[in-house]
Amino acid sequence: MDFVSIRVITGDITRLVTFYERATGVPANWSTEDFAELRVGSATLAIGSTRTVPMFAPGAAHPADNRSVILEFRVEDVDGVHRNLLDSGLVEDFVQQPATMPWGNRSLLLRDPDGHLVNFFTPLTEAAIARLAH
Repeated sequence: MDFVSIRVITGDITRLVTFYERATGVPANWSTEDFAELRVGSATLAIGSTRTVPMFAPGAAHPADNRSVILEFRVEDVDGVHRNLLDSGLVEDFVQQPATMPWGNRSLLLRDPDGHLVNFFTPLTEAAIARLAH
């Protein structure tokens, strides 16, 4: 079995894709005007508009309705990502400014334009680097 992607349903696909392109530096691959994917390393972030939900099951997913999942991206420079997003004006809610966590990662926690928690982190300690080695 392969874990392939996380799909986020949004009411404003252009806004959300623009945010993730800016945050990750990865251009989205658009399949249709209602579906885009960002392939980041070994994972894919899929973003679908609310118009795609009825194709699966009407009412099964609701945009901007998540308060329990954190999307996480390992980056080379957390502070650089923070500066980039501050300059972009795309983030309204920085939940936690860059900080070094007890488990050895430097981390930035924010909410994307739909309110989903996003963690950008860089492993700093030898233990954190080893834990995340592929």
